[in-house]
Amino acid sequence: MKIGVISLGCAKNLVDTENLLGILSLGNQEIVQNYEDAEAIIINTYGFIESAKSEAIDTILEAASYKEQGLKKLIVMGCLSQRYKPQLVEELPEVDRFITLNEYKDLGKILSEELGVKIPNTYGKTSRILSGKPWMAYLKIAEGCDNKCSYCAIPGIRGPLDSFPEEELVREARRLASQGVKELNLIAQDSSRYGYDWDHRLHLSSLLKQLDEIEGLRWIRILYLYPDEIPDDLLETIRQSRHILPYFDIPTQHGSNRMLRAMNRRGSREEILERVQTIRNTFENAVLRTTLITGFPGETEEDHQLSLDLLEKIRWDHLGAFTYSKEEDTPSYELEDDVPPEEKDRRLQEIYELQNRIVQEDRQKLLHHSCTILIEGYEGITSMYKGRSEMFAPDGTDGFVRVRSDRNLKPGDMIRAEYIRINGYSMTAEDRGDADD
Repeated sequence: MKIGVISLGCAKNLVDTENLLGILSLGNQEIVQNYEDAEAIIINTYGFIESAKSEAIDTILEAASYKEQGLKKLIVMGCLSQRYKPQLVEELPEVDRFITLNEYKDLGKILSEELGVKIPNTYGKTSRILSGKPWMAYLKIAEGCDNKCSYCAIPGIRGPLDSFPEEELVREARRLASQGVKELNLIAQDSSRYGYDWDHRLHLSSLLKQLDEIEGLRWIRILYLYPDEIPDDLLETIRQSRHILPYFDIPTQHGSNRMLRAMNRRGSREEILERVQTIRNTFENAVLRTTLITGFPGETEEDHQLSLDLLEKIRWDHLGAFTYSKEEDTPSYELEDDVPPEEKDRRLQEIYELQNRIVQEDRQKLLHHSCTILIEGYEGITSMYKGRSEMFAPDGTDGFVRVRSDRNLKPGDMIRAEYIRINGYSMTAEDRGDADD
């Protein structure tokens, strides 16, 4: 059967889609890129925030239009199905089946029934099919979240923390490395709490030590570390490793203790400062990324200034900031959204203006320093290669590096280079030869 697959949302959702592709491939189904040729379309949705819900609905309606051209089946899975299945069944009769997250254990059976073809019921147990760049992969180490941040609907959708067994993750990482994956990015809703649901102890260091020994992996990066659970033993594991990058993605969300309490965030402003200082004392080349929310209910100008002050003190290498929006099924939904939209926008602009200044100042210090670059393509318009150094994650939010080289480089090559120019949040570098293993 010719099947089109659409994946929406974050990297964690992408891994689910790749597991879906794995069972479809094992069932000898043909995956098509042109949806006009598809006999069935499966959409994996994302639905944590309003903009994601709107994108998902628009995508479903667009896919449904192919039924006029011979599409036989339209199936929707993922977060939107989990969160709104009864309403969606009533309001979107064009969809033949909505599959919730809780049904993934029987995904093969459900698809076999709906599509009339044999799909193995081995979701999550079958080798997944990478849908992106073959030299990079995400490794989802846990599902769900036990944190109860007052603005977040994820625990209600994905459930409590469910860490995947170490042996399964190591086996998956070995398989990915054997297929040519050089960069492995660990993801979860809260990676720092990996294994806590087993025995109330943190097991991330144990997992990392095993991954670091896998032949072929060159970069191992951890995403989503909560600031109150980055223990010294984790820093020591990274420091002594061969391939684990000192890249710390720490979502702090705010610089005011009052706002952190209102958001029901663990930890404090002081603890954030202490952990960051410890990280920088441990790693000369540490890379730090964070996210901030501005305009949360009750946020005052004083609170906003505390966020700016924390930003100035820490000087993050990368930052993403967002204005608060009410999200149903969260504790903060009942709070009065009392910061006017124009004030939220002003505060967001001030955050980004300060971050831009910090980045321009701190990137200057990188000029004429060497780095390792993972080549990912070639730009004809600039006659330069495009890639990422150790300090840029693959999710598109950090930036990238353009590389001048007289050599014929291939996507997936790793080279040594020297930073020679700043381009906004990105950099330009000069090829200096092959990178060491």
